[in-house]
Amino acid sequence: MESGKLRLLALLPLLASLILLYFDIFPQAYRSNCSLIQYRHFWIASKRIVTPSAIISGAVEVKGGKIISVVEGDDWRGKTWSNQVMDYGEAVVMPGLIDVHAHLDDPGRTEWEGFPSGTRAAAAGGITTLIDMPLNSFPSTVSEETLELKTKAAKGRIFVDVGFWGGLVPENAFNASSLERLLKAGALGLKSFMCPSGINDFPMTNTSHIKEGLSVLAKYKRPLLVHAEIQQDFGMVDDGGNPRSYSTYLKTRPASWEEAAIRELLTEAKSSGDSITVETCPHYLAFSAEEIPDGDTRFKCAPPIRDADNKEKLWTALLVRQIWKCNSYAIMLSSDHSPSAPGLKLFGEGDFLRAWGGISSLQGSIATGFHADIVVWEPEVEFELDDNHPVYLKHPNISAYMGSNLTGKVLATFARGNLVYQDGKHAPIACGVPILAT
Repeated sequence: MESGKLRLLALLPLLASLILLYFDIFPQAYRSNCSLIQYRHFWIASKRIVTPSAIISGAVEVKGGKIISVVEGDDWRGKTWSNQVMDYGEAVVMPGLIDVHAHLDDPGRTEWEGFPSGTRAAAAGGITTLIDMPLNSFPSTVSEETLELKTKAAKGRIFVDVGFWGGLVPENAFNASSLERLLKAGALGLKSFMCPSGINDFPMTNTSHIKEGLSVLAKYKRPLLVHAEIQQDFGMVDDGGNPRSYSTYLKTRPASWEEAAIRELLTEAKSSGDSITVETCPHYLAFSAEEIPDGDTRFKCAPPIRDADNKEKLWTALLVRQIWKCNSYAIMLSSDHSPSAPGLKLFGEGDFLRAWGGISSLQGSIATGFHADIVVWEPEVEFELDDNHPVYLKHPNISAYMGSNLTGKVLATFARGNLVYQDGKHAPIACGVPILAT
């Protein structure tokens, strides 16, 4: 009897190998609702594959959710079955995008966005990883317990991978043990506001709070993200201002607010030897104050979209790395996707002073051993973003980009080897993975 069990155990590895071989030879037998294709082992071919060293013509071999080879030229063609090749021709194949600044509003305000619609929209825009901000959901993510609520809400409801920022607020800033529990629970870093955030359970911080937060973060080598505006009295508009005029709103948040906050943060960083990352967003690079029509509150955000001269300076800074004449920094471009229920935008009134602020704008490396997080897109294609475009799955009417002519069309998005988006279609099941710091 015992010898029979031993013989059976000895056969198990062979049986497992035969099962895997079967799925490789007959990929149609593999079924996963996580993906729009039914292959666990396949090739992505293109004449423009962006690798760490060059743009090549060739193919990327994907198996079990990871890249197992990148082959230049046509040498790969004899190694695969023809029905396991996805040939995208001249389209660009490159690493999936990572957006580190998004508000998915889940749990608590899913009428604004929510994990399912937000992550499907991300996939349609070529984004394979999102980092969710700690505010706009309810409750805000400022403790170990509220982070757990986030991760539970995300389970089985995210179509791309999602990580989470924690919040630095006066309530926890001087409580090192509370911040450490939040970081140990998996928060990738902390976010704070130097001005009122507009969210009741996420109040503003001052320099003392920031110093305390930095001291805890240093132990874990994780970043602090700061909304850099310091409210000043002369930023308030007089009663005679027209609330439908964007210029009226602009006067309530002058550039001096940002300048004062950034000077304070630079002083702190230089004194402690901290490195600096500078962030901007697509809406600051795409729009200017002069273009914003009266009453069009889709464009309200904070800090505000400023004039055309400021936009051009941002482009120059982004391209030649000349921000604040400081060399010890990195530049980061993120969406700051911040949707809301359409009613909060007050479209009927067009009141920039009372409307909710926020721009709705969501839409690794290709090398052996990395997760197969890949976007395929056509950079030369131009199109008009209208109500029928599959990027926007909830409240398309609040987007400042609607009606714009855009360049660059996403054809397909792979997250951990799953084809989660292609030609306007999404994978039926949400199989994204929560990202928690360890």
